[in-house]
Amino acid sequence: MTIARLFEQLKDFRTEISLPVILMGYMNPVLQYGFEKFCADAEAIGVDGLILPDLPMYEFETEYGQIIRKHNLKFIFLVTPETTEERIKKLDRLSSGFLYAVSSSSTTGNEKDMNVQAGYFKRLRDMKLANPVLIGFGIKDKASFSAACEYANGAIIGSAYIKALGKGGDISSITKDFIHGVIGAK
Repeated sequence: MTIARLFEQLKDFRTEISLPVILMGYMNPVLQYGFEKFCADAEAIGVDGLILPDLPMYEFETEYGQIIRKHNLKFIFLVTPETTEERIKKLDRLSSGFLYAVSSSSTTGNEKDMNVQAGYFKRLRDMKLANPVLIGFGIKDKASFSAACEYANGAIIGSAYIKALGKGGDISSITKDFIHGVIGAK
C-alpha cells in the first residue's frame, strides 16, 4: 500500500459517502510523499481531517499546522492517561474536530478494561474541553463502546472492525453487522 494508491482508491468516495473521513497514519510516509502535496491531495478528494500521532505539538505549531489549515483539514491530537491537564488543554486548543482520548498506554487492538480507566475518562469529561472527546483503543464490542460513551462524546473502533473485515465476505454486510453488533444501529 502506498499513499498514492490510497488517494487513487479514495478519489470518488464522496459520490457515496457523506460522513466525515479522517486519515490516520504516521509522519514518515507523509513526509516521503511530501507534506504539502499530501494535504493538498487529501483536500482535493474530500478528506476531512488527519490523525498523525507522531507529529509533535511543537512541529504542528511552528510548521505543519498552517499547511493543514491551508488545506481545510481538521487535525486531531491524541491524549493518554499520563497526559497532564495543562497539556490536554493546549492540545484541545490546537485540535480541530475532536480530541482522541487513548484509553490506556498500550497499543491498539489489545484487551482493555474500560472500567479501570473510569477516573481518567471522568477527568477528561470534567475538564469541559472545547472539542468533543472520543475514546479509542480497546473499543471492540457493545460493552466497551457503551462504557466509553458514558464518559465521552463517542468511541473509535479500529482493530476490531479490521479483524471483522479480515474474515472475508461482502464488505457492506460485514460493516452493517459490525455496527449493529456494537452500537445496536442498522
